[in-house]
Amino acid sequence: MKALLLTEPGKLEISELADPVAGADEVLVRVAACGICGSDIHGFDGSTGRRIPPLVMGHEAAGTISAVGSAVSDFREGDRVTFDSTISCGKCAYCQQGKINLCDDRQVLGVSCGEYRRHGAFAEMVAVPARILYRLPDDLVMEHAALLEAVSVAVHAVRRSELVRGETAVVVGTGMIGLLVVQVLKHYGCSQVYAVDQDQRRLELALALGADETILASEDDLVDRLIEAHDGQGLDHAFEVVGITATVQTAVQAVRRGGTVTLVGNLAPEVALPLQAVVTRELTLRGTCASSGEYPECLELIVSGAVQVAPLISATANLDEGPEWFERLFNGEPGLMKVVLKP
Repeated sequence: MKALLLTEPGKLEISELADPVAGADEVLVRVAACGICGSDIHGFDGSTGRRIPPLVMGHEAAGTISAVGSAVSDFREGDRVTFDSTISCGKCAYCQQGKINLCDDRQVLGVSCGEYRRHGAFAEMVAVPARILYRLPDDLVMEHAALLEAVSVAVHAVRRSELVRGETAVVVGTGMIGLLVVQVLKHYGCSQVYAVDQDQRRLELALALGADETILASEDDLVDRLIEAHDGQGLDHAFEVVGITATVQTAVQAVRRGGTVTLVGNLAPEVALPLQAVVTRELTLRGTCASSGEYPECLELIVSGAVQVAPLISATANLDEGPEWFERLFNGEPGLMKVVLKP
């Protein structure tokens, strides 16, 4: 099969690889669409240590089943499906509690971090366990279905925050996931959603997708405006969707006493935390990772139009064009959001 192979840090090549073989509990999916995730862009140069070559990346995907393993009875050849990016064991204590994203033997498609290597979906075919599959309606465009994984990250983050209808929130960072968080917050009944970013075009898109007000991160009175937005007390929630010191500090400063900061971004492995502000104002910090069973809800959100993914897709391209698009995204080309490759 043809695949987009990471052959060395920062270098991608179109290669011919052997077709994967479905195990007894797996299916073979012919990939129709696979989105380039920010984690792929941040990791393909070797900086994160989670994309060790040689590796086929890609975990935001959808396609059609071309073969099923001998132990698979719930799916058949020809079914249109998407799948979770997390491959959980289904047996450990976390899996038994439904916390599949915390699985003791967790693997992620398209990731190689030393402990395991799991080829992903930037290829014509990929083998995945049947237990992580979800059927797709016939009228859902494959490029949109491929973004279910990203939507599930946003839904899981909002659920983790324990948001109550009518509360207020700020989303710090309006990249792909941040823009999805904005939409999910509005769907869940957040009364006022503020969006912060350094890119005016992204803020305009945030407004179009439901944000009530936007503020450029470069504004000198950024934190003051967020605090004053809700009776001078600060907001109920902050969602940090970048993962660097400056944005984490903005999120902490923007919430009221007793507020909640949900940490979604993880661009930097370590950040400087304003500890005294967290302690003396009794803030709640919540980490959130991937998703944990939210796919069916996310599918309903996309199909109903409650969450729009089409405005987030900057381009679709053939797999052969993958190396070029990776370079453009890695170099931060203005205006680019999500690029979907079609093997």
